[in-house]
Amino acid sequence: MAQLSGNLLYAAFLLYLIGTAFFGGALKSKEGSKWSKLAISITIVGFVAHLGYFITRWIAGGHAPVSNLYEFTTFFGMTIVLAFIVLYFIYKTSTLGLFALPIALILIAFASMFPSDITPLIPALQSHWLPIHVITTSLGIAILGMSFVAGLIYLIKVVDYSKKGKKPFWLEFSLFTLVVFIGFVVITVIFSSMDYEANFKYIDKRGAEATVEYVLPPLVGPNQGELLTEDRMNPLVSLPAIIHTQKLNTVIWSIITGAILYVLIRLLFRKPLGVLLKPAVRRVNLDVADEIGYRSVAIGFPVFTLGGLIFAMIWAQIAWTRFWGWDPKEVWALITWLFYAAYLHLRIGKGWHGEKSAWLALVGFAIIMFNLIGVNLIIAGLHSYAM
Repeated sequence: MAQLSGNLLYAAFLLYLIGTAFFGGALKSKEGSKWSKLAISITIVGFVAHLGYFITRWIAGGHAPVSNLYEFTTFFGMTIVLAFIVLYFIYKTSTLGLFALPIALILIAFASMFPSDITPLIPALQSHWLPIHVITTSLGIAILGMSFVAGLIYLIKVVDYSKKGKKPFWLEFSLFTLVVFIGFVVITVIFSSMDYEANFKYIDKRGAEATVEYVLPPLVGPNQGELLTEDRMNPLVSLPAIIHTQKLNTVIWSIITGAILYVLIRLLFRKPLGVLLKPAVRRVNLDVADEIGYRSVAIGFPVFTLGGLIFAMIWAQIAWTRFWGWDPKEVWALITWLFYAAYLHLRIGKGWHGEKSAWLALVGFAIIMFNLIGVNLIIAGLHSYAM
């Protein structure tokens, strides 16, 4: 059953990739053309395969597959596709698929770099509130994520790269961060194929002796770390125990690799990414893109409120006997909620439509991704099991 689950996820990945190509072909045709019909049909089949992965892994493990970073990120990718499919049938915009599906592909590829073994749940996770909380939260941030997709499309079309300023810089930086995710996959695959590992003995945040294994050369090392593996480089710097240095090391390598990939793309095409993508959005109706962005937040915000705050606090009370404890994950969930509350206030109360709204959508998704990547990979906390 576990092997079937993995095969279904692989099939979903391939189908999303093919669907992206067909959505690209649909850009040269009218909406509702054979290209777009084939693209959405392939995407739906891919989603069914992705759902099959989720169900079969649930059966194989005996619990909802949302208990670690691999499972949550693959599920997040699935909910992104679900949100896109619903929006596609409402707005019939092929360009949305050309940007939404690659994000799902990046999430699946990102997840595949983490351990995928099915493991028993630790005591704190043995509650029916785990799937209720995590599934609802993932659905909420996926819907919010579609506002990022719509905002990105909007900004690629309206930002003028011929004029120097902050707008081209920040749009290009947003696109660069997507390349960094690809960099993570590339660098992890390279060193994985070399069977690289470096083991350290260190002192954890409780003052106890522990060990950690690095799968990439250690640029940053653990607290009072001692290298146990021969013929491996020593870290350039050691960091406090509160930092997950092995994960931070991976983030640093991802940024370095992403930067190299970005430079290569610039040298190859001799254009910024934003300019390179402009032909893909030339037929986009800006009012429709703006409406998709707003509707995504208007729907995603209450769903996230339910899963990320209310259900989360109920589960926290059951697992840790308190509703709130200022754990890093809890703090960033609150920051996410406050940001999107401010988004709705500025949109409805202050009239921040169009470009202003699109920029807010990009910032909001950056907060979501920091909560997913930065908090899980770098900052030690009660949610550190989610790796």
